[in-house]
Amino acid sequence: MQKILSFIILIFTAITSVNADSLSFPFTQDNVKDWRFFSDQVMGGVSEGQVSLEQDGGQVFIRLYGDVRTANNGGFIQLRTTTSLSNKPLIFKRLHNSKKDGKKLQGVRLKVKGNGEKYHIFIQTTIFYRLPTGYQIATFDTSSEWETIEIPFNRFKNLKDNKDSNINAKDIKTFGIVAYGRDFKSDLSVSSVEFYY
Repeated sequence: MQKILSFIILIFTAITSVNADSLSFPFTQDNVKDWRFFSDQVMGGVSEGQVSLEQDGGQVFIRLYGDVRTANNGGFIQLRTTTSLSNKPLIFKRLHNSKKDGKKLQGVRLKVKGNGEKYHIFIQTTIFYRLPTGYQIATFDTSSEWETIEIPFNRFKNLKDNKDSNINAKDIKTFGIVAYGRDFKSDLSVSSVEFYY
């Protein structure tokens, strides 16, 4: 099953905060859409989940929760944007009102809290979305407290062969936050996504 969610968020085409060292995309009620919820049900799996936009004091965040099940060759629920970072420097600068072109971004920074489980970032670097060689993956831990995690692109591994994958930002086609790979209950909150130089 696939749900298309019209969130109050737009991550890649409308930057909320730009500075010399990062491109910041907080989840706020001033931004709009471009995220989709996917589960393994699109390929016959039985995982179930949903996404909600919530607030903790003055902090707005996205919550990804549900049951991940590996039966029927499944095993994931995810929140994904299908809007890429631009591979055209001039367009990137214009879209993001930035003096930098996005070519030298070094990694991704998230503000998260969770239920103590491990979660994943999936970055697709090819238009052939069914090929595992086109996906780069990194893992992060969570706790019940809000924390900022930083993952450089050179920490990502190729999904197929687990080899090192130093991602070039211009190759990013999709970006996913994923509960994946084993039977467990997902409960992950994300308040911001930031790419840093």
